Amino acid sequence: MSSVHRSESAGPAPVFGQLTGQEIVVDQLQRAVNASGGGGHAGGRRGAAELGAAGWRNVAAGTHADVLLVRPDGLSYGVRQTRELVLKAAAAPVYRRWRIVLFEDADRCTEQAANALLKAIEEPSPRTVWLLCAPYADDLPTTIRSRCRLVTLVTPRTAAVTEVLEREGVPADRARAAALAAQGHIGRARRLATDEEAARRRAEVLRVPGRVGGLGEALKAAAALVKAAKAESDATTDELDAPEREALRRAFGEGSSGKGVATALRGGAGALRELEGRLGSARHGAPDRGDHALPAAAGGERRAAARG
Repeated sequence: MSSVHRSESAGPAPVFGQLTGQEIVVDQLQRAVNASGGGGHAGGRRGAAELGAAGWRNVAAGTHADVLLVRPDGLSYGVRQTRELVLKAAAAPVYRRWRIVLFEDADRCTEQAANALLKAIEEPSPRTVWLLCAPYADDLPTTIRSRCRLVTLVTPRTAAVTEVLEREGVPADRARAAALAAQGHIGRARRLATDEEAARRRAEVLRVPGRVGGLGEALKAAAALVKAAKAESDATTDELDAPEREALRRAFGEGSSGKGVATALRGGAGALRELEGRLGSARHGAPDRGDHALPAAAGGERRAAARG
């Protein structure tokens, strides 16, 4: 995955420890933090301290007023949505020095949307930082890519993923097996190492090549793969849905009392509906999980052929 950002970008250092196997990226971002802090490393640390624990929680929950998180729900992101985003991004920061726009899957912008986005990037607001994420830099239009700085995330090494799992209490042998199977995907490795049902589903996928002897078996196997992918998607999103909803409700004051709480809760209803939409779109990614299972199945088939 590649992430593109402007030279003005800034981000406090505490989050960098979560970027497993991304030493080069961390170095690039840390230097940007220090430069924007106005005082070397001390400036970067001061910016992190000013944000505070509550601020980081709001960022993680997607409720920080100065951080706009954009996640396209469909296959494309239209020009109307982009123009609305550009207007929001141009507003002055509420709490800190910068207003951050984190645009995931920016490659889904339509041609018209990309043109609207280009104008904002060519003449950005002085306190706005755009972070455009895409699977590959080439997926973004050349006109946009040429006006950005490229930060390329790499697939974490097996050893790095294994280390993460071991720090979380997973036995060494199981951690390494899960890391190898996940092919650099930390979340998938964690599920394989800690969720017996996820491990069972993967084992079922690996048995597919040995059962396929003709078209009928192939169709049955394909249906089984889709079913397994949907089961994994449902299990993953169900696990994440409840905490995310609860964090959003707390951020808008649910359970509190006092002046303005009722108004805040009414305002939070729209944000909660938006969250429900994002959670629903996450479930539509179930076929992608099936795609990740296919290399494992293909590997199993090659090993079986080698033994034969």
